[in-house]
Amino acid sequence: MITCDFVEDMEHSTKRYSVVVADDVDRVRTYFAKQFRIDGHDVTEAAGIEQLQGILAQQHCDLLVLNLEICEQYPTELLERIKAYTDAHIIVLTSQSNKESTDELFEYGIINYYVTTLPLKQIYRDIIDEMYKLERNKNFSVAIVENSAKIQKQLRQLLEPRGLELLIAPDAKNFFDDLKGFHPDLILLDTALPDMQPGKVLERVYRDLKLTIPTLLISDSEDMNLLSRLFKEGARDYVKKPFILEELLLKIDMWVQMTFGSYQRECKEKLLNEYKDAIDESTIVSKTDRRGVITYVNQAFCDISGYTQEELLGKPHNIVRHKDMPKSAFKDMWETIKGKKTWRGIVKNRRKDGGFYFVDTIIKPIIDSGGKITEYIGIRTDITEIQKIKERLEKDLNITSKNFKEAMALSKEYEKALDESTIVSRTNLDGEIVYANERFYETTGFPPQEVLGKTHRIVRHPDNSEAFYEQMWDTITSGRIWKGVIKNLRKDKTEYVVNSMIYPIKDSSGKTIEYMAIRNDITDIITLHREIEDTQREVIFKMGAVGESRSKETGDHVRRVADYSQLLARKAGLEEEEAQLLKDASPMHDIGKVGIPDSILLKPGKLTAQEYEQMKTHTEIGYNILKESKRELLQTAAIVAYEHHEKWDGSGYPRGLSGDDIHIYGRITAIADVFDALGHDRVYKKAWELDRILELFKAERGKHFDPVLVDLFFENLEEFLAIKRRYDDSC
Repeated sequence: MITCDFVEDMEHSTKRYSVVVADDVDRVRTYFAKQFRIDGHDVTEAAGIEQLQGILAQQHCDLLVLNLEICEQYPTELLERIKAYTDAHIIVLTSQSNKESTDELFEYGIINYYVTTLPLKQIYRDIIDEMYKLERNKNFSVAIVENSAKIQKQLRQLLEPRGLELLIAPDAKNFFDDLKGFHPDLILLDTALPDMQPGKVLERVYRDLKLTIPTLLISDSEDMNLLSRLFKEGARDYVKKPFILEELLLKIDMWVQMTFGSYQRECKEKLLNEYKDAIDESTIVSKTDRRGVITYVNQAFCDISGYTQEELLGKPHNIVRHKDMPKSAFKDMWETIKGKKTWRGIVKNRRKDGGFYFVDTIIKPIIDSGGKITEYIGIRTDITEIQKIKERLEKDLNITSKNFKEAMALSKEYEKALDESTIVSRTNLDGEIVYANERFYETTGFPPQEVLGKTHRIVRHPDNSEAFYEQMWDTITSGRIWKGVIKNLRKDKTEYVVNSMIYPIKDSSGKTIEYMAIRNDITDIITLHREIEDTQREVIFKMGAVGESRSKETGDHVRRVADYSQLLARKAGLEEEEAQLLKDASPMHDIGKVGIPDSILLKPGKLTAQEYEQMKTHTEIGYNILKESKRELLQTAAIVAYEHHEKWDGSGYPRGLSGDDIHIYGRITAIADVFDALGHDRVYKKAWELDRILELFKAERGKHFDPVLVDLFFENLEEFLAIKRRYDDSC
């Protein structure tokens, strides 16, 4: 069933087809392929039947343009072979044609055929027209009331490939039963039904059911008296059996287009009436005859003037003329509209109660097809409040009209400066963009036609969570201003960052009517900040590596500890930002070793008690190096350096902390450090086997290590081992 939404979509149809052009003549094939690509369609070319079959077996195809000479098979055999691979709409190219062969082609469901002796440009235009018809037919339905099963099949083969929805009934009873749930746009009616005369069918369709559907008669009779009576009953055309298929198709297409055209006219008329109603409801409207006598006023005119329709009709507009309006203004107005031009100006009018009001007025002469003025229509907007403010400014602040204009001009300059320096957009209450300034388009890379009417989802970055946008929306819908930094994506998928403020715009009653967003592009600042953070991370990693290198351990140790720490932090439920912070800080866990003598640090054997006590001081040395920093990253590194040798049961060092008194950073790094240290060679030991390491962790659960973290370590052991393998394999 055709709707006005469908009609509007058809007028702006931009559907992209997947097209296959199959022709063994290079010149023809490449011409059509090029034209389809220019019009925005996806095109694949096939130069032979085997290549075509391969393409159709592997990809979807909406439209196949097929030259029958692509192989030596008989045309219907070729079509049967092709249809085994695709349900695409098929348009045939052929070097010659005759009625018998073309009828066969149509019965095989082709859309149309074109003889290649015609200019290729003309053929391409006709193919585009066929594509338009396919889209048009999607919501178009045809009822076929036909007694012959053979003709039913023939019509089905002919019309279904064209996208038409069909209702096929063998007699009048079935037709009227099915009509209750089917709304055809065209009827094909057999004049020889077994159960009802065609005239009775038409009478019931047009008189009883009051339908306005065009009916085409299908008749094997040339009885003009019968046909004449049926035309009087409402039939619009007829097709004689046996069909000439091309003639039948042309007639059906003609009536489909005519019916579609009537829908277009109805929809446009409906739209015009809606526009008229909208203007009538939102503005002050009046009409006069050529002498200026009022012939129509809407309710808004009555409301603002204080007069009733009865008091206004038949009077000139002098009835509302205010003495402050000079006669020259009305003289200029009449000279303009009598000259068939539109007049516009601000008019001060008098109310019935003696008050006044200002209207911004447009008066337009209505001209008939002969070029004569038939009437005048006046459309006005109430600007009384604006004019009162202007008069008050002039009176109370001594702002003359000239100064007022200068102030307005200055305001415009301020607005221009704001517009050029910031990214501005406005949305309706549904979040659909109704305005964006030039900076918005420049920054995002989207043109206006891809922005207006859309939401800001077109620039949304996947890194921002739904909760982030929900909090933003909750803020502005409650009437409050939202402020924040947002990461967005341009059309080319590059990233940009804006400092954004979103304001609910409210009317005089305090009701929010739209939202305005003002943004400043801070991408360069954010990029610089990231570069500084990356530099900090690199410095911290290098410093951590320095500490390890003095004890003959590799930089891979600090990398592995960093990755183990981040993984365990995530499993322990830390936020992603905090897990990343721990990863960046953990390379500094042994930075204090820079203060331990080589004789102790590099000793291959067991340390003495005195040497061990001195070795333990590396935790305090590291803490003292880092603790004075104001940066979060180095503060985190200080905690890690200080507490990664504390033990859950309180037997660790340097302070003998126990349980949750040990910072989560220290507890996590302890597991990461010991797991990696035991699995690799050191100057004082060889690497342990994995089973031995895991036995130690089980034994030290609740003693050396946080039992919850140990459980998480074992539950996710494969992920830890994957990190170990990644670094070991790269050595």
